[in-house]
Amino acid sequence: MAIIMPRIIQAKQILRRSLSNGSSNKYAVIPKGYFAVYVGEQEKKRFVVPISLLSQPEFQELLCQAEEEYGYNHPTGGLTIPCNEDIFTDLASRLGGL
Repeated sequence: MAIIMPRIIQAKQILRRSLSNGSSNKYAVIPKGYFAVYVGEQEKKRFVVPISLLSQPEFQELLCQAEEEYGYNHPTGGLTIPCNEDIFTDLASRLGGL
């Protein structure tokens, strides 16, 4: 258990949600091995998640939904996932992304 706890704490620290408040830190540097996604139905929130999520079938389903909704022209200029923030957080937690 002692080995797992620091990893969980580190993952939670790396996962950042930048709020759309116009701060200069809005586009913070993304660590190697991670990528940013924008999640939400109305207000989009930015999450930084590990690239290991890309190989998970559940996350791939979200990517298919994003393709159907936005094609390859995402409104935020980045990868946008059209789902509820709580659903995304739950899924990413279960897949080890949070």
